[in-house]
Amino acid sequence: MGFLVSIFLGFSASLLFAYFLYWLDRYEKEPKLLLGGVFVWGVVVAAGSAFIINTTFSIGIFSLTGSESAAEFTSASIIAPIVEETLKGLAVLIVFLVFRHEFDSVLDGMIYAGVAALGFAATENSYYIYNYGYLEGGWGGLMLLWFIRVILVGWQHPFYTAFFGIGLALARLNRNWAVKILAPILGLAVAMFTHAFHNTLAGLTSGLGGLAFSTLLDWTGWLFMGGVALWAIAHEQSYLRKHLLEEVNAGLIQARQYQTACSAWRQTGARMAALFSGRYRATARFFQVCGELAHKKQQLIKVGDEGGYAATVQNLRAELARLAPQVKV
Repeated sequence: MGFLVSIFLGFSASLLFAYFLYWLDRYEKEPKLLLGGVFVWGVVVAAGSAFIINTTFSIGIFSLTGSESAAEFTSASIIAPIVEETLKGLAVLIVFLVFRHEFDSVLDGMIYAGVAALGFAATENSYYIYNYGYLEGGWGGLMLLWFIRVILVGWQHPFYTAFFGIGLALARLNRNWAVKILAPILGLAVAMFTHAFHNTLAGLTSGLGGLAFSTLLDWTGWLFMGGVALWAIAHEQSYLRKHLLEEVNAGLIQARQYQTACSAWRQTGARMAALFSGRYRATARFFQVCGELAHKKQQLIKVGDEGGYAATVQNLRAELARLAPQVKV
């Protein structure tokens, strides 16, 4: 029973956090199948491979030094950050390389990175809650580990990996080859550094005071990343305001549709109303196309027609023209 409860607690929290990230993507939702894929990558590939690699290196260091503390410190502060951030980041890199048409903004990079990291966290947290919580302290230990791993430091893995996602997004949105090469490398390096810093601090501090201090630093970093996310959302909204206004002037969409598309809250109200009028599918697709069109027009300006954006823009305009008469706001 303890094993099943540990899995439930570890995965339910990560899935809830992942849904929050999905909700946060207000104007141009990422495909659920793709988000599910990076989550599963985190659960199986990243977490499973990291466990094997981390354990192998830890055993090797212990064999060389004969010191358990040296093996634990090296594994936590050096090996784990490098291995885990590389493995989590691979999921984001695959999306970046294979599904480039879905990688449209800084927010997209943060979301793909966060969801992949939450998949990793689901497996890791379940393991810790069961092995170091339930097996060592029974139900009380299980709940204590759940509180620490999920409530106190539940966003640690998305926070680290988000830096790599941001680096890839900056590379995606720039024509400068120096930025294209250096931004992902710097993002991955920062992800590894913040991960290593957290693990080192956790190893050096002890007691409630140490836990409180490290938690305060963690939450400070998360609040900073939350600020970056809010900035990215506002930036995406500015894309819609700028590029959809051209569609209003061209008579493709109505002014009220434009105003609704540019407001996350108005969009929500329009979707709710569409549920009762039998127009939900067309309405939801209309707002999704609005977001995609604005982003593709922005990319056409930023990086040129490298991905066939001009043709994509025309296809999206045609779809928008077909959907617009069905959407009542």
